[in-house]
Amino acid sequence: MSTVESRAATIYDVARRAGVSKSTASRVLTGQQRVSPEAVEQVKRAAVELGYVRNPAALAMSTSNGTRVVIGVASPRSQLVVDDYLCRVVATAARVCAAERIGVGLEAFALNGPDSFDPLARDPTVHGVLLINTTESVLNAVDHRFAGRVVSIGVGSNLVPAIDVDNYLGARAIMCRLVDSGRRRIAMVTGPRWMPCLDRMTRAYTQVMSAAGLPKRTVVGGFTAESGQRATDAILRRWPDVDAVFAVCDATALGVIATLRARHIDVPGDVAVAGFDDTELAYYAELTTATHPVEAIAEAATRAVLAARATRPPDMYFPSQLVARRTA
Repeated sequence: MSTVESRAATIYDVARRAGVSKSTASRVLTGQQRVSPEAVEQVKRAAVELGYVRNPAALAMSTSNGTRVVIGVASPRSQLVVDDYLCRVVATAARVCAAERIGVGLEAFALNGPDSFDPLARDPTVHGVLLINTTESVLNAVDHRFAGRVVSIGVGSNLVPAIDVDNYLGARAIMCRLVDSGRRRIAMVTGPRWMPCLDRMTRAYTQVMSAAGLPKRTVVGGFTAESGQRATDAILRRWPDVDAVFAVCDATALGVIATLRARHIDVPGDVAVAGFDDTELAYYAELTTATHPVEAIAEAATRAVLAARATRPPDMYFPSQLVARRTA
């Protein structure tokens, strides 16, 4: 038979030693009011004598503050696709949460969203949820019980605020540069159709091309160099006269450049190329791009989750600035 001395003391042991109820012991140990000075003294003395240490999960259950922030990632695959962007968001969220003694967890969501957020809403260890690659279906699964505790990096809803880069203005700045430099047959490698936050970039491309009276040429791509290579093959087959390519991100743009150069097409002489994100590789490749302050966005989104406001805060969009380099 176990004894208190042979195992970690629980709050029930403290209450028994102090001669008070478990709820009274809990109020004392969590710093709540409405407890007599005598009870406070008895509970604290019992806790010291037993070497009682508060369990973070148990504390979460008693205070409803939670001990972790869940980063929910919408993904077309059943398993999370771990890339540089996700790593940067997670690292930033972990740094911010560590100061509050809160952990960070990851969970993959199907593109059509979870059946409901009920398991997370009922989990007392969950402080809030930070959504990435958010789809409309995922947003629709969030109910009022989670209002104020869910923030989206991407698109938002009536319940969920959005914090993201202003990729519309960033994309527009890139397109204006291409048109102003004399490019007239510009193709765009878009992102996956299921990701609505990228629609802003496609809209910027379409508006600039329409205003200039130029033909619109788009090919669906992704976020990898391989997707950029495949998209470039498609572009050259359909529009061999292309003179510029705007890719949804830097990795995709680097794939575009690799394919063009493999076909002995000069960049930027024959075809100008621009990306988006201003990654470290873009600097070394002298790629024209636009800034994407991932860490600043992730920090703001994490702090918004931790704040757990009763009312929905306004959406927040960080500026994106053109970074002109050699490729365009």
